[in-house]
Amino acid sequence: MFLRTRRKPKGRNQVDVLIVGAGPSGIGVASALKQAGVSDILLVEAREIGAAFLNWPRQMSLLTPSFHSNPFGLIDLNSIDPETSPADFLRTQHPTGREYVKYLKAVAKCNELPIKMGVEVMGLQKEGSHFVISTNKGEFFADMVVWAVGQFFSPRDRSFLGADLALHSSKVQDWTDLEGDEFTVIGGYESGVDAALNLVELGKSVRLLSRGEPWSSDDPDPSRSLSPRTLDRLRQILKSPKKTKNLQLYKNTDVRVIDEVDDWWTLLDQDDIPSVSVTRPILANGFHSGLGIVKSLFEYDENKLPMFSEKADESTSTPGLFYSGPSLVHRNSLFCFIYKFRSRFGVIAREIAKRLGKRKVDDKLMAYARAGFMNTDLECCTKCECAITPKKSAPEPAAFSS
Repeated sequence: MFLRTRRKPKGRNQVDVLIVGAGPSGIGVASALKQAGVSDILLVEAREIGAAFLNWPRQMSLLTPSFHSNPFGLIDLNSIDPETSPADFLRTQHPTGREYVKYLKAVAKCNELPIKMGVEVMGLQKEGSHFVISTNKGEFFADMVVWAVGQFFSPRDRSFLGADLALHSSKVQDWTDLEGDEFTVIGGYESGVDAALNLVELGKSVRLLSRGEPWSSDDPDPSRSLSPRTLDRLRQILKSPKKTKNLQLYKNTDVRVIDEVDDWWTLLDQDDIPSVSVTRPILANGFHSGLGIVKSLFEYDENKLPMFSEKADESTSTPGLFYSGPSLVHRNSLFCFIYKFRSRFGVIAREIAKRLGKRKVDDKLMAYARAGFMNTDLECCTKCECAITPKKSAPEPAAFSS
C-alpha cells in the first residue's frame, strides 16, 4: 500500500518558502532571504504585524537598550536588519511594544515583504518533497517552511493546580486597570519583577513569590538573571523608604496550588504552607515554546527541549522545516532575546537560498555576516572566560525565605 501525495499545485498559494509569523523573527528571516536572492516567499500572520508587542502592558518596554551605532559596526541590539536601527528610527532607547511595531512595519515595507494577515495556521504536514499548510483561508503549499511563531500567546497559565484562577501577566493591558491595593505576584524573573515594580510605582503593596532568588543572581547569561535595566529600576525603588515598604520579595517559594473561596485566594507552596491574597494573584511564570501545532514535527532532548540542527536551526526529524525565535536552544545556550535569535537569521537564509540553487549567497549576505547575523559559534554562552570577575552589584532587598 502506497501513501498517495498531492502534487504541489502552481498558483498564488504556492511558494518556495512560507514563513509563519510576522514578528521580529519572521520579518527578520524574510528580510535575510530577500537579501540572499530568495524572492518567492510569503509570510502569513494570524493577527497583525508584531501582535505580541501590541498586546504588551502599556508600561512595558524592551529590556535591551537601543543605540544607533550601526555606522561603527556595532549594530543596535534591537535591530532585526543590519542596515536599520530602532533607536535611529524611533528616537528612543527602550521602545514600548507599540513603538517597536512601528519599526517592524517599516522594515517589512522597506524590504517589500509579502505578508497575508488574518491567516491562522491550523495544520502542517509534509507530503513528499513539499509542505501542505492548512489554514482558515485554505491550503498553502511550500518547498520549505520557517516557523517563526513567538511565545506570547502561549502562556503557562495551567502549569499547576488552580493556576487558571490567577491572572497571567500577558493578559494585562495596563497596570492601572487593576483594582485593589495589595497584590501577589507569582514569578521572580523579568515579567514578575516588571509587574511588581509597575504596581509599586502606582502606590500598590506587592508580595512577590519566586522559586529562586533571581534579583541576587550574578549568572553571566542575561537569559538566566535579571537584566541591568530591571536591576536599576529595583534599585530606584529601594532608594525610597516609602516604596521599599510596599515591596516584599520571597525567595525559594514554589507555588503549587491556588484555591479561590469567597473572593479570597489561598496559595500553597512546596511545603504546603498557605498564604492568602485579597486580590486575584498575578501569574508571571513565562510561556510555552510557541511551537504549538508543529511540536510533533520536532524531536526533543532529555530535558524535553526541542532539538534543532546546529547547521541551520532545522527540525532534526522533518527536513525543510526551520525555526526562528525565542525558543531556540543550542548546547544549553538560550537564544530568547532578539539580539540572540537574530544571530541565526543569516544562517537560515543561507541554507535555504543554497538549497534553492541561488548563486553567490555568501557575497549577498556579507552585511549579515559582518553584523553578527550569521553566528555559527554555538559555544557563545556555554564557556565564560572573562578576564574580569564581576563584583556583586545586585540590590539586596528584604527577601524572606518561605
